[in-house]
Amino acid sequence: MTKWLQLAAVACVMLFALGLAGCSEEGPAEKAGKKIDQAVEQAGEQMQDLKDKAKKALE
Repeated sequence: MTKWLQLAAVACVMLFALGLAGCSEEGPAEKAGKKIDQAVEQAGEQMQDLKDKAKKALE
């Protein structure tokens, strides 16, 4: 390989590695998404509990 081709290959690998490292950190959107997911899950569990209580009350 020529020197320029080797340099280009190394640069591409470094940019790819930096891109992967940047993706590993959670930003504010990811944190907000997790909180929303938890809230929806809790609401679903509460709805299931209410459904079970209503079913018992009707029996």
